[in-house]
Amino acid sequence: MKRIGLLGGSFDPPHKGHIYISIEAKKLLQINEIWWLVTPQNPLKISEPATYQERIKNCKEISKDKPILIKEIEKKINSKYTYQTLDYLLNHYTNIKFFWIMGADNLINFHKWQKWRQIFQEISIVVFKRHGYNNQALKSIACKTFSNYRINSHQLNKNHFNKLPSWAWIDNREIRISSTEIRQQRLLLRGKN
Repeated sequence: MKRIGLLGGSFDPPHKGHIYISIEAKKLLQINEIWWLVTPQNPLKISEPATYQERIKNCKEISKDKPILIKEIEKKINSKYTYQTLDYLLNHYTNIKFFWIMGADNLINFHKWQKWRQIFQEISIVVFKRHGYNNQALKSIACKTFSNYRINSHQLNKNHFNKLPSWAWIDNREIRISSTEIRQQRLLLRGKN
């Protein structure tokens, strides 16, 4: 069975943190491919992102020569929510084990995602530590709700994910970078010109 990791997001802009967790997930979970699902518009983000085409272009540039495929599935199917994207993927791709990859910051507000409990029931979730967010993430509603289905990442084995729900907290090396910080630096530089 083919194993595919999904990293969704605005990627505004994509950065080395996205690359790092993609490659780590590929190694740890013996994943065949990593797909970046670039969302046309994140419903939980209010600020105006870079254009969709700019973000796709940036993703392709930063992931060049990496085992990452940039997918425009959410635009193709006009998906606004992760559960819609997963419904499409699970119904259109057979004999594939999908993993949802995300940073700890996303776990904090995961309970605000549309049909978040359904997502846990449909796909294995792999959460990577992220500087400044870990304590809050480990106290989150989603973490507490699905605590009985958490896999010990010190003994991680791909077979642990055969049943759903299943999720893991990865004790990874943290990279101190965020898309928000990059955007703020860009604005500061523009302001000085």
